[in-house]
Amino acid sequence: MAQSRSEKLKRLVTVQRHLEKMAEIDLANTTRQRQEAAETMDAVADAINSLNPVHRSFSRHYSGQYSRLQQQDQMLANVQQMHEMRVVRERTKGDRMEDHMKEARSAEEREAADDAIYDLIDQHIAYKGGDD
Repeated sequence: MAQSRSEKLKRLVTVQRHLEKMAEIDLANTTRQRQEAAETMDAVADAINSLNPVHRSFSRHYSGQYSRLQQQDQMLANVQQMHEMRVVRERTKGDRMEDHMKEARSAEEREAADDAIYDLIDQHIAYKGGDD
């Protein structure tokens, strides 16, 4: 079965929208991980600033953990930026494909209308030619 250009583009738009959705999910996961890291950093900072003697004995451990969390947050910030760019890129591709699909569908509809008019003209000419 031969598919029209608009039908092929429609399938590609569906796939592209799925890729866009996957990129959004990756971005959401990265954002969630950054939020968890920020909450952990807050908890460690509170423990460092605590006057509780238990926390004072672990202050060196806490400062090392805080440093690692800062590095993790920076890495996740870079990953988040990459995912944001990917979402924008996938969305732009999908929008562009959708525009091409609409243009192809419009062209196919115009061609079908033109063919119908040509058929009608041919029938009219054949009918008039049969009267002579």
